[in-house]
Amino acid sequence: MRALLQRVTEAQVAVDGVVIGQCGPGLMILVCAMQGDDEASADKLAQRVAKLRMFADDAGKTNLSIKDIGGSALVVSQFTLAADTSRGNRPGFSLAAPPELGRALYERFSKSLHAEGIAVETGFFGADMKVSLVNDGPFTIWLES
Repeated sequence: MRALLQRVTEAQVAVDGVVIGQCGPGLMILVCAMQGDDEASADKLAQRVAKLRMFADDAGKTNLSIKDIGGSALVVSQFTLAADTSRGNRPGFSLAAPPELGRALYERFSKSLHAEGIAVETGFFGADMKVSLVNDGPFTIWLES
């Protein structure tokens, strides 16, 4: 699985003008299931995210995880993270998991992250979503399981 993590002060996702998920200080996480991923991939990625030290301690050093600060997460599915841009001018998405598996692994990732003790809200898989956020830093990390 692939994830793009952005440290945020706030983030929200809306569908048809209605906010369906939001978070305060914490992480905006865009997630994509790839060909060959399974439930273990989703669980492993969630564990890595929960422990990744992206937040400053009292001394200003990046020593704290989202768990350490009691932060929350907004998790949004984004199959375009699977884009293959190695040829031509149009990205290909054949590396992404099929939609049924993608949905299942996106949901598994979100539940696994919640099981790590993190408040999680989500977007709506497959919907045309409008995402807004205030990136803190900016601080953005790319992860793969």
